[in-house]
Amino acid sequence: MLRRPHRAWIVAAVAFVALIGAAGFRAAPGVLMVPLQDEFGWSRVTTSLAVSVNLILYGLTAPFAAALMERFGVRRITALALTLVAAGSGLTVFMNASWQLVVCWGLLIGLGTGSMAMVFAATVVGRWFVRHRGLVLGVLTAGGATGQLVFLPLLAWLADRHGWRSASLAVALAALAVVPLVLLVMRERPADVGLLPYGATEPEPEQPARGNAAQVALSALRTGMRSKAFWLLAGGFFICGASTNGLVGTHFIPAAHDHHMPETTAASLLALVGVFDIAGTVASGWLTDRVDSRKLLAWYYGLRGLSLLTLPVLFGASVEPSMLVFVIFYGLDWVATVPPTIALSREVFGPVQGTVIFGWIFAAHQLGAAAAAAVAGLIRTELGTYTMAWWGAAVLCLFAAAMSMTIRTPRPTVPHPEPERERPVAT
Repeated sequence: MLRRPHRAWIVAAVAFVALIGAAGFRAAPGVLMVPLQDEFGWSRVTTSLAVSVNLILYGLTAPFAAALMERFGVRRITALALTLVAAGSGLTVFMNASWQLVVCWGLLIGLGTGSMAMVFAATVVGRWFVRHRGLVLGVLTAGGATGQLVFLPLLAWLADRHGWRSASLAVALAALAVVPLVLLVMRERPADVGLLPYGATEPEPEQPARGNAAQVALSALRTGMRSKAFWLLAGGFFICGASTNGLVGTHFIPAAHDHHMPETTAASLLALVGVFDIAGTVASGWLTDRVDSRKLLAWYYGLRGLSLLTLPVLFGASVEPSMLVFVIFYGLDWVATVPPTIALSREVFGPVQGTVIFGWIFAAHQLGAAAAAAVAGLIRTELGTYTMAWWGAAVLCLFAAAMSMTIRTPRPTVPHPEPERERPVAT
C-alpha cells in the first residue's frame, strides 16, 4: 500500500505552481520592448521606466506582504496577488499612451508580483518544513525561473506571430488559472490539518499576536537597520537584483536584437538560463543546508561578475558555443543567492522576524533591479551600446563577493552544565 506524502509537499507543490503563474510577467518586458517601440514609438528609456516602477514596487511590497500573510493568511494574499497580475497584464491590450504602460506594468503588476516575491516562498517553507528546508526553498525559488522557461519562448512566438497583445493576454490567463488551485488546496499552517511541520518532533511554539501589518513591517526595518549584517545582506542583494532581473532579464533580448539576433532566438537563450537556474538553485538550497552561507554568496557573486565581463564580446547574429557556455553558467548562478541569503536572515534575526526583514532585503534586490533597468536603458540610448552596463555590473558583483565574507552571525550558545549538588554523606 502506497504511503501518502506529507501535506507539506502538497502545499509546496501548489506554491511552486503559483510562483510559475506569477512569473509570466517577468518574462514579458524583454520580449515586448521592441514590439512596443515599433507600434508606439516609445524609446527604451520609456519602457525601462515602466519596468523600473514595477521592480521598485515589486521589492517594496514584499515586506508588507510578509506581514499581511501573517495577519490575513497566505492563501488570501496569494490569490489577490495573482488577480492583480492578471488585471495588469490584461489591461495592457487597451493602452495607447505611455503613462498607461506605467500603470499596468508598473503599478498593478508591481503590487501583484511583489506580494508573490521570495517572502512567499520563505513563509511557506518556514511554516511547513523543518527537515530539507534549504532544499525546498531552492526548489520554490526556482519556480520563478521555471516560469521564464515556460513563458519566454511562448511569449516571443505569440508576439512574433499574433502581435504583442496576444502575449499579454496569455500572461493574464495563466495567472488567473492558478487562483482556484490556491484557494482550494493551500492551507496556512500544519496545525490547521492536525499535522506537525515536515521533520518536526514537537508542535510549533505559539506565535505572539501580530499587530498592524505596516507597523510589523516598519518595526522589522528599524530592527534590521541597527545591524551591520542587514546592510551587508541588503547591499549584496541590491547588486544581485541589478545583475539579474534589472540588467540581463530586461535588456538581454534587446541587446541581442542590436546584434541582429532574432528575438525568438534570444528569448530561447534566456529561457535556457531558466532551465539551468532550476538546477543551480536547487543545488544551492542543498548546499545551504551544509555549507557556510557567507562562502556560498562570495563564490556566487564573484563568478557572476567574471562572467559578465565577457558578455559584450559574445553577442552576434547567430548563437556561438561561447554564448551557450555563458548562458549555462549564468543560469546556474541566476538566483542561487536566494537560499543562503534567506538562511542568513533567519540566522541573524530569528525565524519569524527574519522572514519580514528578508522582505526588506529583497526590496533592496528590486531597487537594484530597477536602477539597473533604468540606467542600462539610458546607457543604450546615449551610447548606442550596452557594453558599459555589462562591465559596470561585473565590478559591482565583485564588490558583493567581498561584502558577503564580512557578514557576522551570532555564535550558537552552549548551555553551561549545572554544578553538581553535594550528596549527603551516608552515616
